[in-house]
Amino acid sequence: MLWAATRSGSTALLRTDVALAVAALALVPVTIRRPEVGGVLAGLLVALSPVVTPVASFAVLFTARSRPFRQASTVTVVGVVGEAVQAVWRPMPSLPYGWRLVLMAAAYAALLGWGTWAQARHALLSALRDRAWRAEQEQERRVVEARAAERTRIAREMHDVLAHRLSLLAAAAGAMEYRPDAPPERLSAAAGVIRASAHHALDELREVITLLRSDDAEASTDAPPGQTLADLPRLVAEARAAGQDIEVDDPLNPPVEVPPALGRTAYRIAQEALTNARKHAAGQPVMLALDGAPGAGLSIAVSNPTTADSGATGGAGTGLIGLAERATLTGGRVTHHIDASGRFHLTAWLPWPR
Repeated sequence: MLWAATRSGSTALLRTDVALAVAALALVPVTIRRPEVGGVLAGLLVALSPVVTPVASFAVLFTARSRPFRQASTVTVVGVVGEAVQAVWRPMPSLPYGWRLVLMAAAYAALLGWGTWAQARHALLSALRDRAWRAEQEQERRVVEARAAERTRIAREMHDVLAHRLSLLAAAAGAMEYRPDAPPERLSAAAGVIRASAHHALDELREVITLLRSDDAEASTDAPPGQTLADLPRLVAEARAAGQDIEVDDPLNPPVEVPPALGRTAYRIAQEALTNARKHAAGQPVMLALDGAPGAGLSIAVSNPTTADSGATGGAGTGLIGLAERATLTGGRVTHHIDASGRFHLTAWLPWPR
C-alpha cells in the first residue's frame, strides 16, 4: 500500500501510511502483553490504512491462541469492522466492495478458528501430560504403599513369631530356675524346649530379615505361607512342654479344611493369646476354645485368670492391636475384656465362607 501511495503521488497519504505503519508496529508488544487491548487498537487503526492489516491479523490470531473465545471474537469483530470502514474510503478498483468485505471477513474468521483450535490442542496436550504425570505419581504412590503394607505385615509376623518363641524360652528357663530339684527328665525336657525354640526363632528371624532387606515389592510376596489351624496342636504341645497349663475345647479337631487366609489368621490369634497369657499371667491355666462351620464363621475364645502383677511386665498392647487389624483385614473382629471375677477374655470371630 505504501508503494501504491508513492506511485499515486499522494505525499499526504504516504506520510499517513508511514505513521500508521509505525504505530501498528508499536502495538505488537502491547498485543503480546495484553492481546485484547492491542487487538482492539489495531482494529481501529486498520480502518485508516491497509498497512495495519498484518498487525490486526496477528492480533486476532494471537488473541485466539492465548485468550478466551469471547475476547478473541471481540478483536475479530473490531478488525472486520475496521476493514469494512477502510474499504469505503480506500476502495480497490479491481475488487468490488462486497467481495472485498467477504474475503476479509473470511480471512479474519479463519485466523480466529485457527487460533482457537491451536489453543484447544495445547490445552488438550497439557491435560494429557498432566494426566500422565498424575498417573505415574499415583502408580509410584501405590507401589510405596504396597511395600509399606507388606513390610508392616512382615513386621507383624515377626512380632507374633518371635514373641511366641521367646515366651516359650522364658517359661522353660523359669521352670528350670525355680525348680532346680526337678527330676532330670523334666530338666532335660525343659532344656529341649529351650534349644528347639531358640533354633526355630533364629530360622524365622533369618527369613523375616531377608524379606525386609529386599527392596523389590514383588519379592516380599514370596514370604512363607505360615502356619494354619493344622499346626494348632503343635503350638499347644510346645506351650505345654514349656510348662503352660492349657485346656483346649476344639470341636474342629482333627482340623477340617479351611481357607488358607482364615487358617493363618486363626493360628496367629491363638498364638498371640497364649503368648500374652504366658507373659502377663504366668502359671495360670488357660482355656482355649474353637468352634465354627462354613457359612457361620470361626470363633476363637481364650481366657485365663489375671494376677496381681499382670500389668507389671506391661507391654504396649501392640500384639492385641495387631490381632485386631489382622482380623479386620479378613472381615472379622477381635474383642477383649476382664470380667468381674478378674478373668481375662479374648474373643475373635472370623468369616468362613461356604
